[in-house]
Order: sequence, then C-alpha cells, then structure tokens
Amino acid sequence: MQKLPSDLPLRTDDEAMAQVAELVQRARHAQQAIDHYTQQQADDLAVACGWAIMEPDRNRKLAELAVHDTGLGNVQDKITKNHRKTLGLLRDLQRARTVGVVSESPELGLIEFARPVGVVAAITPSTNPGATPANKIINALKCRNAVIVAPSPKGVSTCRMLLGYIHDELERTGMDRDLAEGLVQMLPSPVSKALTHALMMQADLVVATGSQANVRAAYLSGTPAFGVGAGNVASIVDATADLKAAAERIMLSKTFDNATSCSSENSVIVDESVVDQFAAEFARLGGVLLDAEEKTALQATMWPEGKLSAAVTGKSAGVIASTAGLQRPELTQAKALLVEEDGFGPDHPFSGEKLSPVLTLYRSRDRAHAVQIVASIYAYQGAGHSVSLHIDPAQADAPSRHLAEALPVARVIVNQPHTVATGGSFENGLPFSLSMGCGTWGGNNFSSNMDYRQYLNTTRVVFPIAGSEPTEEQIFGSFFDRFGR
Repeated sequence: MQKLPSDLPLRTDDEAMAQVAELVQRARHAQQAIDHYTQQQADDLAVACGWAIMEPDRNRKLAELAVHDTGLGNVQDKITKNHRKTLGLLRDLQRARTVGVVSESPELGLIEFARPVGVVAAITPSTNPGATPANKIINALKCRNAVIVAPSPKGVSTCRMLLGYIHDELERTGMDRDLAEGLVQMLPSPVSKALTHALMMQADLVVATGSQANVRAAYLSGTPAFGVGAGNVASIVDATADLKAAAERIMLSKTFDNATSCSSENSVIVDESVVDQFAAEFARLGGVLLDAEEKTALQATMWPEGKLSAAVTGKSAGVIASTAGLQRPELTQAKALLVEEDGFGPDHPFSGEKLSPVLTLYRSRDRAHAVQIVASIYAYQGAGHSVSLHIDPAQADAPSRHLAEALPVARVIVNQPHTVATGGSFENGLPFSLSMGCGTWGGNNFSSNMDYRQYLNTTRVVFPIAGSEPTEEQIFGSFFDRFGR
C-alpha cells in the first residue's frame, strides 16, 4: 500500500510498486509462518545465516565477487570483515532474548514481551555488499521478521550469491525452501531507485545504510526508518600519546579495505610538539606526506568537478597516486597518502570524507585547539559519528570525557584503531554493527550502534501497584526555597 502523497520526492512508479507489492506479500506470509517460533528456533535462524557468510570457502567467494563487481576495497580485508563482524554479531546475539518475555519488573508491575516488526526493508551499500546485508538479515531473523534487501546496483551479484547461501543454510535447519526464499528476499535486477523507494514505502520498517540520499529517502517514505549519518572521522593525537602505537593503529584503520568504511579516519589532528615524530612513524609504516604541488594534483584528481571521483574511491594508495600522475618512486609503494591542511569546508575538500587511503593532517597548538579543529571539520561534514583520541592511558579519562561533552559525536574511541573499534570489537563493549547511528547531529533518530533492538516491537503488560503520588512539597519545596513562590 502506498503511504505517501505523490508529491513527495521519492522516485517510484506503478510498475515498481506492483513488483514490490508481490515481494512484500510473499514476505508477510513467510513472516507469519515463523511468528510462533521459539527462542531456540529464532536463534537457529540467526546462526544459520551467520554460517552462510562465515564458512571459509563461501566467505572468499563473496569477497572476491564483491571486489570484482564493485571495484572497491580488497579481498583479504573483506574476508576479515565478513568473518569478524558476523562472529561478533552472533556473540552479541547469543544471549539476547527476542521471543516472549524479555523483562519483568514486579516492583513496577510491568512485563515486557518482544514482538516482530514484520517485513524489514534492508537498504545496503556497495562498500559492504556481503557483510552489511548479512548483518541486517541476521538481526531481522533473530527477531522473527522477514527481510527484503535493496542492494546497491554494483552489489547485486554479491547479494544474490549471499542469499543463495542463506537459503541453503535455512533449508538445512529443516525449513521448507519456498519459505526460506520468502523469508529472505532481494529486489529483482536491475535494482533501481523506483524499486528501492517502492520497497521503503511498503515495508513495515526501513533500515538504511549507505548514501545520505537513501537515508533521506527512507525518512521520507512514510515508513518507520532507521538511517545512519555521514562518516568523516577525525582522530586526535595528543602530545602524550605513544606515537608508534598511534601511528600503527591509524594506519591499520585507515588502510583497512582501502578505507571504504564510514568509520575510517579522514583527518588526524596532531599536537605540533610531536607532529614531526608522528609523521616519521607514519612514514615508517608506508604513509607518504605529499608536497604542495602533489597535493594540488591529487585534489584535482579526487574532486574533478567538486564531487569525489569514483576513480579513487576504495582504491589503494598506489593506484590513486598513479591516477593523479604523481611520479615520486616511493608513492608507488605507499600504503597511505598524507596531505597537510589548515582549512575547512567545500573550498578545502581534504577536510571531508575521502573513502580512500588519503589522510589529512592538521597541527594543533594544544588540546583545546585540537577540539576546535575537530568541531570545524564536523561543522562541514561528519557530525554525530565518532572521534578518536590517542593519549597516554594514565591521562585519558578527563580529556575523553571532555570530548564526549564538547563535540557532536556519538562515540569517543580511545587508543584503538577506529575502523575496528567503532562498529564493535572483541576488545571493547560496543555492539557489533555495520550501521552507526549519528543522533540528531547527523540527521538520525538514534545515536547507538544499530543492533537487534531496532528490529523489535515491545508489548507491555501493566499491573496495578501501590500508589506513589508525591506531595507538592516534595516536588516544589527546594525550588520555592531557592526562588520563592
């Protein structure tokens, strides 16, 4: 059923609406068939979908196809991402209650029951055409929902292969093949905006990861939606930091999967007292600092018409340097390219997200100046996402708390590789996810890592309890004492 007046800026048509209506109807029948599932049965669905992508041979095939078809990232890192993100998600879900009673509070007279949301529209990006659909499918089925994936056009073949593996694994649990194929579907090829927008409009819930255009469309669809904000992570290197460790963490994070993650650092703000030492440590790891002429050439290549070029997105540093015509011999072997900047905004495009192993270096006078620089970067792009801090652990508490109160960020990552840490890690307490909410700063309605809780409705049984009505004195007494009646 169409939920929006036709004058809203969603691109769909009658044919797309009809095609999607058939998918949604099939998904609704499939969801109803598992609505009565026990927790163990729901857990089995989630684990089956996890093994569909984690089984080593299938994982490699998915990673190779993803790189081949999208031209983004590299195979080994996608294998690692498919494995770690899925394993971590399954660990998080292992003890999660998503069926029946999930909470009882006798003192409040409340019992909470977990309920499915219905049919989930999973909008997924070309940067993670295997890992992100798998993550959303696992969360959806853990909560007894059906799911229809809208892959990016470049990610269609990877998504199709993944769904085939998922259907095989669901069938292995004893599920009828037709039910499995109705429970987990994808849009037909060729995937278009018309089909994607029609799916957003007809599903019960939209979970959108990828371009901000898709996120905005999800919010406009008339369907309840969770979307994520733009990346453009900044990392602060304090004067007290272990510079060798900081450089290693940042290099690992910046180069992982050729910086296709929204959690990849795009700027590093280094205290000027240690900037030369940091640059030397970064160079030791393969980070090459460009001179002014090389920076100009790189900028012209990366933003030929003011928009980030697909020719550099998700490519290696050596390929980008060659594309830009940079001739220095060490650039062919570079792992990352480093450019120095002191401005912000559209006239300084290196201050924005680059989706490539190109890192922008800012010099800060002190901690307060570093915060000002990050605030200026996020005023241009990336507000709400995250910031990372590399600092002496003995001095980390107060500065990290200050960042949490002073900057428009949902996460402050301390002394960790940002790409690894912000979406959940075995070494921190964040839930594993490939979709990071950025709060109202980033135009989102949540500021946590997206997890299974976003895929549930909650029904509450409410019993009467002893009354607890306060007196006016208890509420207003202190206020009146200080300000008068």
